[in-house]
Amino acid sequence: MIDQRLTVLLVEDNPGDARLIRESLTDLTGNTFDLETTDRLASALRRLSAGGVDAILLDLALPDSEGTETFTKARAQAPTVPIIVLTGLGDEALALKMVQEGAQDYVTKVDLKGSVLSRAIRYAIEREKSEQQIRVFNEQLEERVRMRTAELEAANQELEAFSSSVSHDLRGPLHLIDGFSTILEETHGHLLSAQGKKYLKHIHLGVHQMSGIIEDLLNLSRLGRQQLKMQPTRLDEIVRSVQQECVPEPQGKKIHWRIGPLPAVEGDRGLLKQAFVNLIGNAVKYSGHRDLPEIEIGNVSVDGEQAIFVRDNGAGFDMQHAGNLFSPFQRLHSQEEFKGTGVGLATVRRIIQRHGGRIWAEAQVDKGATFYFTLAAKG
Repeated sequence: MIDQRLTVLLVEDNPGDARLIRESLTDLTGNTFDLETTDRLASALRRLSAGGVDAILLDLALPDSEGTETFTKARAQAPTVPIIVLTGLGDEALALKMVQEGAQDYVTKVDLKGSVLSRAIRYAIEREKSEQQIRVFNEQLEERVRMRTAELEAANQELEAFSSSVSHDLRGPLHLIDGFSTILEETHGHLLSAQGKKYLKHIHLGVHQMSGIIEDLLNLSRLGRQQLKMQPTRLDEIVRSVQQECVPEPQGKKIHWRIGPLPAVEGDRGLLKQAFVNLIGNAVKYSGHRDLPEIEIGNVSVDGEQAIFVRDNGAGFDMQHAGNLFSPFQRLHSQEEFKGTGVGLATVRRIIQRHGGRIWAEAQVDKGATFYFTLAAKG
């Protein structure tokens, strides 16, 4: 543990106890202690200010100081030097209080045997070293956290600048392309061949698709900075609202809805509604090719945790690719099969994460998909 010579400062005004401690430590085989003694706190503080002390044996009752004050002043003078409190019988409560306030140990004077005292000194020094290492680690950790926070703030500022650039610098040229291609079609359309008109149509479609991608990206970037407006929210009301207001049924088909009981949660109503718009919208889209589209929404316990699910009987997907499902632009179906920008599920995941939850999916190709998500428990 410790094999170098250790300087121990004994602060004790009783000559008999001081002599007993000195003899106990001196008689040890392999003694590695250099014991310095003083009978006053004032002289002890002067010695501590000079440094070079490895441990303090401290009697709390001194001619110039008494009780807690003795320990407090010694600790303040040498905060990194371990203190072992010396106490008489009946004073253990005070000694324990000093340990709670930072003393490394205490020894009753009736137990002043060399082996007991030596072990207490060595263990106190080791514990103090360990605590110092922990303090240094915590300080370094706090500094890394401060640095990381500063980096995140800088990244957020860059993201703000990027969003502004996307909003103005990219949208502007798209509007020009769309506008001039419209003018071209209106003023010179009669001069274009069928193939030329087809090209113009592709230009319009590409511009509109790109505009949708930009808008979805901007919304996704804002989610990380948007302040949550937490309030009691009934998920069943949100689902009914999305079903009636936001999700058109496939042309010529009627969806069979099964909506079970849903809980009230603490959440941002607007963002949770946006999550359901994307999840239910996907369920409608990917089950639209079925003769009888079916969508089920409910609440289920998963490994003891309550989860909301949205299930459809649509196209499904291969679970081998599920890891990419919630990343932007990671589409598991072609644009020709199902329209979309590939940002919707990334947006849903960001919303659920902002609410302290998680989201996952289960599916089989051509047998539908089920999306589950949890929310943080209501505090």
